[in-house]
Amino acid sequence: MPKKDYYDDPDAPAANSIVPAVAAVVRNEAGDILMIERTDNGLWALPGGAQDLGESVVDAVRREVEEETGLTVEVTGISGIYSDPKHLIAYDDGEVRQEFSICFHARPLAGTLRPSSESRQVHWVAPERLDELDIHPSMRLRIDHTVKNPEDVHLG
Repeated sequence: MPKKDYYDDPDAPAANSIVPAVAAVVRNEAGDILMIERTDNGLWALPGGAQDLGESVVDAVRREVEEETGLTVEVTGISGIYSDPKHLIAYDDGEVRQEFSICFHARPLAGTLRPSSESRQVHWVAPERLDELDIHPSMRLRIDHTVKNPEDVHLG
């Protein structure tokens, strides 16, 4: 379902839901970051999505990364919790979510990169090349927090 992200936008619609979600900063041995080009909004992002009933957040990370990229990963830690009520995500079915996302560190274990119904492209991206991609500011915040201060857990 197509979506539109809003951040600190007075014209944004009012939130009508909050859904636990996860994202993963997966880094390979070279330090590159696993990025996907999303099919729902055309922006580049970390792999991730909503947690399903009956699964843990770690299981959600593993499932989402594998679904969107073809890779299995090991979750190695938390990089941050993102719950800023100024970040809203509007879907074409009328749902408007207030952001609530836990971002994790992960490393690849196995698999072959491949796109999915949720990802047009999947690539390893060197941190110095991130500026070449169209990334929403809220997603870029997660990446920057993790790359610049990998030992810190962002709370916001």
